[in-house]
Amino acid sequence: MQLTSPQTLKALMEQRSFSYDRLARYAGCSKSFISHLVKARKKSCTPRIAENIAEALEVPLEILFVPSISADSGRIIKPNSRSAA
Repeated sequence: MQLTSPQTLKALMEQRSFSYDRLARYAGCSKSFISHLVKARKKSCTPRIAENIAEALEVPLEILFVPSISADSGRIIKPNSRSAA
């Protein structure tokens, strides 16, 4: 999932009093990964982490992330896009 805006992520974190460490615990990733997203050193993450970040910050997923296109298959990767068995 592609981050739409590092500034939006940072603003939401500040608004909700989330530190890098606290958001990382909610998201299931490292504090440094959150820092890299906020500082635009990284621009994407897995759908699961994206969902966890949006849920922790209590915003719709689409506010922070857009689906990415898989380099391998050219398919759009969406959260919870697993096919039903």
